[in-house]
Amino acid sequence: MIKIAVYGKGGIGKSTTVSNVAAAMADMGLRVMQIGCDPKADSTVSLHGGTRIPAVLDLVREKKDFSLSDMVVQGYKGVICVEAGGPTPGLGCAGRGIIAALEKLREKGAYEAYKPDVVLYDVLGDVVCGGFSMPMRAGYADKVFVITSGENMAIYAAANIATAVNSFGNRGYAALGGIILNRRNVKNEDEKTAELASDMGTSVVGTISRCDLVTEAEELGKTVVEAFPDSEQAQEYRALARTLIDICGG
Repeated sequence: MIKIAVYGKGGIGKSTTVSNVAAAMADMGLRVMQIGCDPKADSTVSLHGGTRIPAVLDLVREKKDFSLSDMVVQGYKGVICVEAGGPTPGLGCAGRGIIAALEKLREKGAYEAYKPDVVLYDVLGDVVCGGFSMPMRAGYADKVFVITSGENMAIYAAANIATAVNSFGNRGYAALGGIILNRRNVKNEDEKTAELASDMGTSVVGTISRCDLVTEAEELGKTVVEAFPDSEQAQEYRALARTLIDICGG
């Protein structure tokens, strides 16, 4: 089982990228589980028709007991979709939702029941502390990939995330697998991203072009891979999926 955590600042296109990678991996015949570790609980919407699914933290709050099937929805080509969720706005710590979700998945035997070939953790990375570092911990992800554009705030956030991953290395946490460039077509984008990767002792492992098809697909409640399978954009997501598998030893 390959376990990959993808981090990035809010609004960087992290969930879009992860969902398209999940769809591409499913097209390869792999059994994929995507776990959304964002309080908005919208990581997987494009994998199951644009609908929302029950978040684990909501189930914890609202039910005394619930089954594994309450936590999971199977989407495009059987992708196993889970959303951690978050606290009521203004109350509680968002990171606790991630901890609750991952602990409940283990408690309910999700990995044994579904036997995924690949697990993708989609993690909001504006901060890397508490529950937000949970997917990096031993037994969860094997590699962490950081998504950025060439925008200054995105580069700054990506540097913070990568620094945290590298500093956690002596604890047996997941290692940094590389940087993914999600283009915004800003000045010197390639150079700035390459410099970031070099500073962090890693490399740029994939590049995704800015493309209107992303928005068009999301309006249909689908990934680009599903809605426009023959497009160049879908091919970029497929290439990234293969690269991530290769890096993780699959």
